[in-house]
Order: sequence, then structure tokens, then C-alpha cells
Amino acid sequence: MAQSGDMKAHDQTYGGFMRMLKIGTIITVLLAAFVVWLIA
Repeated sequence: MAQSGDMKAHDQTYGGFMRMLKIGTIITVLLAAFVVWLIA
């Protein structure tokens, strides 16, 4: 089983990864919508 210190590090890493994933998804959707708007 993981030690409590390892779980804290894991939680911080996972939280940062999920935050960047959400921000990256939003930016990608906005950029794709902008490109479609330019083409249309």
C-alpha cells in the first residue's frame, strides 16, 4: 500500500494534470471554433 506521503504527491500531480487537461480542452475547442469561423 502507498504511504501517506506518496498519496499527497500523487494527489497534487493528478490534480495538476486534470487542471491542465481541462484548460487544454477548452483552448482546443475555442481554437477549433475560431478556425471553423475563419473558413466559413
